[in-house]
Amino acid sequence: MAPTTLPDAFADLGSWMEWSLPTMGERSARRQACSISDLEAFYHAILPRMADVLDFLAEIAPDDAPAEAMALLHLAHSFAEVAPAVECFGQPAVSYGYDVARFIPGPEWAREPSGQ
Repeated sequence: MAPTTLPDAFADLGSWMEWSLPTMGERSARRQACSISDLEAFYHAILPRMADVLDFLAEIAPDDAPAEAMALLHLAHSFAEVAPAVECFGQPAVSYGYDVARFIPGPEWAREPSGQ
């Protein structure tokens, strides 16, 4: 079961836990299922904290990270997934002319940093 909390320093981001998704496919599907206004709300809530998030994560070895830190990492991954939709495209679809549903990760994508 996915953790429902973040590290204490990031408790204010707890209302965005539904974005803490462990796989690129899940993050992409969520982005595409949301309205641009939902994406903008998430983006603008997370953006002011990203420097702190990245500083925190830089101090933790992914293979030894506690569940709360991994939840924060997945939240940061979702921010990276949403940013182009908000900053460049103004819509949930970020295709660059390629249907992302056709993307099949190769073996190099089989392992998340946590070994999951």
